[in-house]
Amino acid sequence: MTRVYDEVGQAVPVTVIEAGPCKVLQVKTEATDGYSAIQVGFGDKKASRVNKAISGHLKKSNSDGYYFIREFRVADISAYEVGQEVSLDAVVKVGDKVDVQGTSKGRGFQGVIKRHGFSGGGSGHGSMFHRAPGSIGCSAYPARVVKGKKMPGRMGNDTVLRKNVVVVDVRSEENVVLLKGPLPGAKNGLLKIFKK
Repeated sequence: MTRVYDEVGQAVPVTVIEAGPCKVLQVKTEATDGYSAIQVGFGDKKASRVNKAISGHLKKSNSDGYYFIREFRVADISAYEVGQEVSLDAVVKVGDKVDVQGTSKGRGFQGVIKRHGFSGGGSGHGSMFHRAPGSIGCSAYPARVVKGKKMPGRMGNDTVLRKNVVVVDVRSEENVVLLKGPLPGAKNGLLKIFKK
């Protein structure tokens, strides 16, 4: 993350994303596949590091290899053809709102205070209740722990979707897009950007 300044001199927090170049590897149609979508590749990979199944699939688009191959549903596939590079200018413009999907940072097994924001008990030496969850069930009725009870467990590493993220700047010569605010995931993580 960094910051940029708008026309009135106000600081805007932004996340810098490398968004391309992405190459169309396959065009799926209603006739052949039952739905309309395009398959794109991102992040060049050496041909020697690609297995034969994937390299055979990539021959049609004259590509060596990609670290990430993803599929996107598209209403009008006539604008795309195999081997075409998808440019940033054609997809997003400054001021557009997009949805961004990523995988949040994994935090491992955590207790209820960090995971759910419980208050915890007193911190004095006489207190025997510090960071425990406390009572979790009932005795006579319903005589069980209710489903969905907030308890310790694995935290993070979830698919997170941030909606209506504003595009602050598009730098097509560097294949970089600046989106307002923080986005899910660690540095160098993969994000999917959906145009509204």
